[in-house]
Amino acid sequence: MSGKELPKTIRKLVATRASPKFREVVSIVTEPTPKPGDGEVLVKNRFVGINASDINFTAARYNPDAKFPMEIGFEAVAEVVAAGPNALYKPGQAVMYMQYGAFSEYKLMKDKLLVPLPKLKAEYLPFILSGNTAAISLDKVGHIKSGETVLITAAAGGTGQIAVQWAKLKGCHVIGTCSSEDKMKFLKEIGCDRPVNYKTENLREVLKKEYPKGVDVVYETIGGDMFDTCVENLALHGRLIIIGYIEGYESDKGYKPASTLTTLPSMLLRKSASVGGFFLPQFAEDSAPYVMKQIQYYNEGKLKSFVDLGQKASAGPFNGLEKIVDAVEHLYSKKSIGKIIVDLNPKK
Repeated sequence: MSGKELPKTIRKLVATRASPKFREVVSIVTEPTPKPGDGEVLVKNRFVGINASDINFTAARYNPDAKFPMEIGFEAVAEVVAAGPNALYKPGQAVMYMQYGAFSEYKLMKDKLLVPLPKLKAEYLPFILSGNTAAISLDKVGHIKSGETVLITAAAGGTGQIAVQWAKLKGCHVIGTCSSEDKMKFLKEIGCDRPVNYKTENLREVLKKEYPKGVDVVYETIGGDMFDTCVENLALHGRLIIIGYIEGYESDKGYKPASTLTTLPSMLLRKSASVGGFFLPQFAEDSAPYVMKQIQYYNEGKLKSFVDLGQKASAGPFNGLEKIVDAVEHLYSKKSIGKIIVDLNPKK
C-alpha cells in the first residue's frame, strides 16, 4: 500500500436516469474508498477527458438495459496511490486508462487495463480514446493510403486533430471542416492542406470545384446534411467512416436521418464506394499498440497534442469534479479547440 494516507471516502459523478440532458441527470455521490485486491490498484485521477459520447452514455444509447445510478466518464490520466498483492504497478506510477466510471476522484482498476506513462501530463490523454478512434478507424476501416485525399469533419476537435495528423503522417492530402477563423488557423498549424470554415464557405461547392474527382476517404462525425455532402462527393472506390452523428446527440431521438439514405445504395453502387461504421470498443485488440505508437510519435515530435482545459471558456477553467458539466456543455458550444480535459486536482 502507499505510504500516503488515503481519504476514507471518495466522490464521483453518476447519472441518475437516462437522458441526453447531461446537467439535469448527473450528480456527485460519496462512497467509501475501495481497497485494491489481487492484481488491482487504486488510482487518483488527475485529468479526465470529455467526449461527445458522454451524453449518449447518459441517454443509455449504448446500453438500453443500463441500470441507474450509473458511473460515467470514459478516460483518465492518473497516479497509482495504492497497490494490491501481485500488482504490476507501484504507488507513484503515472498511468492512463479507458474505462467506464472515469469521472471520479479515485478509481479501482485491474492493473492490466492501465497504460504506463512517463509522467502525469494532460497531453497524453487524447491518445487513448480520441486518438485511437482516429488512427484505428482510418487504418482499419478507411484503409488510407499515401496520395489519397481524406476529408475530416469537425477537424479541430479532440478526435479531429489526431485524424488530420494521422492522415498527413500516411502521406495523404487532408481537407478539414471547422466553424471559426481561429480553428482555420489551428488546422493550418497541424498540417491540414485545405481547411474549410463551413460558416463562411459552402462545403459542397468547395468539394465540387476543387476536388472534382471526389474524396477517397471521409472521417465523418457530424451526420445530417454533412453526411449527405460527404456521400455525394465520394470518389470512385471511396470509403466513408461513420464515427458519430453529433448533430443529433442532444435531441431525445438521437439520430437525425440523412436525406440521402433512400438513394444511398445507388450512390454507392455506381462508384463502387462504401460506408462503414466504427465503434472503438470493438477494436480492443488494437488499442494498446496504437496508443503506444501515438505516444512514441508525440515524444519524437511527429504528433502534436492540443488540450482545452477551459482557460478561455466562460465557465472555465475546468478544475474539479464540479466542472465536468460545464466542460461537456463547452464541447457542444463548438468553441473548443483540441481535446477538452478537466483537471480534477490542479496543482497550486
